[in-house]
Amino acid sequence: MASEAEGVGEAPSWIGARPSALQISALMFCGVVGLMIPGLQPLLLGALAEEGRVSAGQLGQVATAELLAMGLTAGLAGSLLKATRLKLVAIVALIALAIADASTPYVRGDALTLLRAAAGAPSGVLVWIAIAFIARTPTPERWAGAYVTTQTLGQLAMVTFIAALVMPQFGPDGGFQALGALCVLTIGVALLLPRELAPLPSAATGGLPNARGWVALAVSFLFLATTSGAWVYLERLATQASHDPSVAERAVSFSLAFQIAGGMAATVLAGRISWFWTLLACALIDLGVFVGFGMLPEAGTFVALASVMGFVWLFATPFLVPMTIEADPSRRAALLIGGAQLVGGSLGPLFASFFVTDADARGALIFGGVALSLAALIVLALHLTRGRSGT
Repeated sequence: MASEAEGVGEAPSWIGARPSALQISALMFCGVVGLMIPGLQPLLLGALAEEGRVSAGQLGQVATAELLAMGLTAGLAGSLLKATRLKLVAIVALIALAIADASTPYVRGDALTLLRAAAGAPSGVLVWIAIAFIARTPTPERWAGAYVTTQTLGQLAMVTFIAALVMPQFGPDGGFQALGALCVLTIGVALLLPRELAPLPSAATGGLPNARGWVALAVSFLFLATTSGAWVYLERLATQASHDPSVAERAVSFSLAFQIAGGMAATVLAGRISWFWTLLACALIDLGVFVGFGMLPEAGTFVALASVMGFVWLFATPFLVPMTIEADPSRRAALLIGGAQLVGGSLGPLFASFFVTDADARGALIFGGVALSLAALIVLALHLTRGRSGT
C-alpha cells in the first residue's frame, strides 16, 4: 500500500512563485466554468430532445461534439500555448463561450451539433487554464481532487438553479442563456488571474508511454466513455420509465451530490487501499447499476441508482493514477491520463448513440456494460502481469 501512496509522486516545491489565494481561486473558478456543461447535458439536451429539436441519436452526437472539442482544445492549448497573458486569454474564451450559449436556443438539428462543438473550444481553453495551474503545484493530485470536487459542486448548484428557477418558465433555452450569463459574470473573476505562470521544466515533456502504459490509458478511456455514455441518456431513461420530468431533474441533482461525496472519499482513501480491488469493485457496482436502470425502475430506485453511479464515477477516477504509474513507471502515461479521460468522456455518448433509438434508450446501457467489462478485464490483466513492485 505504501508503494501506491508514493507512486502518485509529489514535487518538492511550487514551479515558480505560488499564486495568491485570490489568484488560485480565480484560476480554479475559470476551470470550473469551462467544465460546467458536462453536468448539465442530461438536463438540457434531454429537454431539447423532448421538444423535438434533436433526435435521440443526435443527442449523443451533440454531447460528443462539444466534449470532444473541449478535450482536443485543452490538449492543443497545453501543447501550443504558453501560460502568459492569462487574463486576456480567459476573457476572450469567456466571451466566445457566452455567445455560443446565448445562440443555442436559435438552432436545431445539425446546426446545434456544430454550434455546441464550437462552444467546446473556449471551454477547453478555460479548462487548460486550471490544468496549467495544477501542473505547477507541489501536489498536483491533491489540487486535481480539489478541482474535481469544486467542479461538481458548481455543476450541482447550476443544475439546481436551472431546474428550480429557470426551466419551469423558460425551458432549456433559458438554461443555455443562464450559462451564457455565467460566462459574462466570470469575466470579472478573470481580471483576478495572475498575468502568467512559470514555464514547466522541459524534462516534464516529450516521450511516449511504454506498451503497458498505453493499455492502462485504455482503462481510463473506457471508464469515462462508459459513464458519460449512460449519463447523457439519463433523462431519456427516466422518460422511458414513465417518470415525470422532475424525476430526471432530481436524479441529476442527487447524482452530482454523490459525485462530490465520491471525490471526497477518494481523496481520503487514496494511497490507503488497493487500486486493483477498488477499480474492480467499482466496475462491478456500475454493472449492477446499469442492470437496474435497464429494468426501468420506479422513481425512488431510479434516483438511488443515479446517486450510486455518481459516487462511483468520481470515487474510481483517482485510482486510475496509481494503476497507470505502476504500468509505466516513467510516468509518461500518467501525463496523458487527463487527455484519455476527456476523449473517453466525449466519445462515450457518440458510441452509445449507435445503440439507442427514439423509442428505447437502453442500448446505451448495453454499450456501457460491454465497455466496462472490457475495462475490468484489462485491470485484471495489468494486475496479474505486474512486476515485482506490485500492489
